[in-house]
Amino acid sequence: MDRDTLDTAADVAKRPPSAAARLRVAAPPLVPLDLAARRPRSIARVALVVALMVLCASAYLTGASILLTAALGLMAGAVIANDFWTERRQLRTAIRSEPALRDGRDQIEQFADRMWELEESEEHFRGLTDALGDLVVHRDRDGRIIYVNHVLAELLGCDAQALVGRKLVDLGIDVSVVPDSAFSTGECLSSTDVSFQTEHGVRWFSWIELSVRDKHGNGVSHRAIARDITGRKQAEMALIGARERAETANRAKSQFLATVSHEIRTPMNGIMGMATLLADTRLTAEQHTYVGAISTSAAALLALIEDLLDYSKIEVGRFELEPQIVNVRELIENVVELLAPRAYAKHIGLGCHVAPEVPTRMMADPGRLRQVLLNVVGNAVKFTEIGGVLLDVTLGDEGPQAVICMRVSDTGPGLMKHDLERIFEEFEQADGTSTRRHGGAGLGLAISRRIVHAMGGTIEASCDQARGAEFLIRIPVVGAAESNALAAKTLEGREVLILSQNLMEAEALARTVAAHGGHADIARTVEEALVTKRKPYDTVLVDAQLDQTNGLALRSLRAAGHAGTAAITLIAPTDRALLAAYRSHGYTGFLARPVRGDTLLRLLQTGPQLEAETGITSVRPITKMRNVGHRGLKILLAEDNQINALLACSALEKAGHTVDVVGNGRAAVEAISGAGGPHRHDLILMDLHMPVMDGLDAIALIRKHEEGMGVRPIPILVLSADSQEKTRHNVIARGASGFLTKPIDPQAMIDTVERHSYA
Repeated sequence: MDRDTLDTAADVAKRPPSAAARLRVAAPPLVPLDLAARRPRSIARVALVVALMVLCASAYLTGASILLTAALGLMAGAVIANDFWTERRQLRTAIRSEPALRDGRDQIEQFADRMWELEESEEHFRGLTDALGDLVVHRDRDGRIIYVNHVLAELLGCDAQALVGRKLVDLGIDVSVVPDSAFSTGECLSSTDVSFQTEHGVRWFSWIELSVRDKHGNGVSHRAIARDITGRKQAEMALIGARERAETANRAKSQFLATVSHEIRTPMNGIMGMATLLADTRLTAEQHTYVGAISTSAAALLALIEDLLDYSKIEVGRFELEPQIVNVRELIENVVELLAPRAYAKHIGLGCHVAPEVPTRMMADPGRLRQVLLNVVGNAVKFTEIGGVLLDVTLGDEGPQAVICMRVSDTGPGLMKHDLERIFEEFEQADGTSTRRHGGAGLGLAISRRIVHAMGGTIEASCDQARGAEFLIRIPVVGAAESNALAAKTLEGREVLILSQNLMEAEALARTVAAHGGHADIARTVEEALVTKRKPYDTVLVDAQLDQTNGLALRSLRAAGHAGTAAITLIAPTDRALLAAYRSHGYTGFLARPVRGDTLLRLLQTGPQLEAETGITSVRPITKMRNVGHRGLKILLAEDNQINALLACSALEKAGHTVDVVGNGRAAVEAISGAGGPHRHDLILMDLHMPVMDGLDAIALIRKHEEGMGVRPIPILVLSADSQEKTRHNVIARGASGFLTKPIDPQAMIDTVERHSYA
């Protein structure tokens, strides 16, 4: 804008008042103006009458003719009479028109008062608009300014009158006029944010304009008000900048977490794997103790690392659920089996009951649901020294949607009421003192609550210091498939006696029997069992710890009238070697603890057999390959870490297989695509992250080569420290046959290799 063409306030002050100055209106007189104008004429006529009278008197005194004297007198009288009657008529007319004149005067005075009020109102309005600090602009159809307030004039450094007749674009304000077609029906309201240069720098305004069309005169006017939003715009720009910096930081954190996860898991894989291999060698008892300590410490460190990484992922927003169809019953029982060795090492019980109405399959994130159960049930096992832990799973209702209720009860020390919420906070423990007996970072329950809330569920704790703590997890049922509700009467009429000192495990078994229509009594000793006898039992379940391999408990029951009752012993997975002794004492079957519900039902329905399937895989050392009918496998291992390669080679070679090792993905592709490559190897173990070429690219090239050659695809198992479900799905989608997560259990790796190669 050319400010030299605008007049300053000093220039305007020198001008004479304009026509727009205040108008003063005077009231009209009560006497008509024509009467006042005629007054000089009446005085002349009086002078004429006086002159005629003087002439008449002079004629009379001088002895003139009597006719002349009379004529002059008559003339004077005629004039006087005419004036009298004229004045009288005018006076009557004025008197008759006086009310109308008064009304006119009143109207003029009211008009004058109204003009004063309008001027004062306009002054107040302009004062208010200026005091508000908002810009007020009135423009005509062509966008020329009709009126602006002093706020805009002061921002532009000129007088308001100097802006009249100009366009906003000439002043550097880019606000166009709304076209007439946009408000043909009467009016149009528009808004925008606009910025322009002022004497104080660039300012931002929220511009709101009302365009109005006069329905009668077809005139158009644009009336706008604009508020200064410079502060808000600056805050928005600062927020955008902060968000971009935060997103950049989050991406950096995500990359850091991925790198740290891989770099930590890789050496942990070597430590835990080598400890496993070392434990399978000839060691003294002292050396076995040391190796066991290494494995235990490594497992604890890995659990802590997993918690820290999960918490970091949640904090940076990388936590995402990956729902899929999952067998809920199998997942829950697998978790209990995984934690059972910890419980048995502390000589406490661990029981699990899944109600028959619980769906067999539903949509859930299996990894995260397993993590929640491991945290909650694992904590119960850790803090319980006497008694046991019970996981009871039922189906409940939360309004229109069904929920799975997982209740974890223990006989531990319990919780104080003020700790029920605190333990779900980050880095909090039930015992926060320096003398606490149990370690940990205090992240397990905090992460579990985040996961459960992400699933749409809840997790809460309750306490009874006399009976321990109880945790209740509710998960909404989504995409549920069939349940075992139809099997609720499969044990109808069946009488079962459970003889065990592990009341939690016994309670789980009793609930399973009752849920399927049977009845179960629980006794801690043989004497108590004899006292609680109701009638002959169909089956007796005896904890092997009560019999001490001498069969005394079973003989006592037989002698008390249970000679024809089927006897089943409850043993730990490591006590399979004692099965022959138990058979000699009269047991016809066994159940490995913790007992799976389906296995219990099958034995009670079909009758026990000592070699019944239990669903439990006992811990065993790495031996020669179990598939003795098959030749040793030729395996290609692509691994850049020498320790991990040594671990895999040692485990596989000990199982009777031959391993070729390459250090990157390109070497693996060359080994397969070279002469005789597709026929030289039965299986490929491919690390996901390697130099030169990573695992995914190598898999893609190998599959492309196989397709071009028309040969059968070689099974490819991916090794990765990234345990996320989406990573697993991604590698499977890219052509892999399976997925192994580091740190790798040597026996699990051998089982997976043989299963895929012999399939």
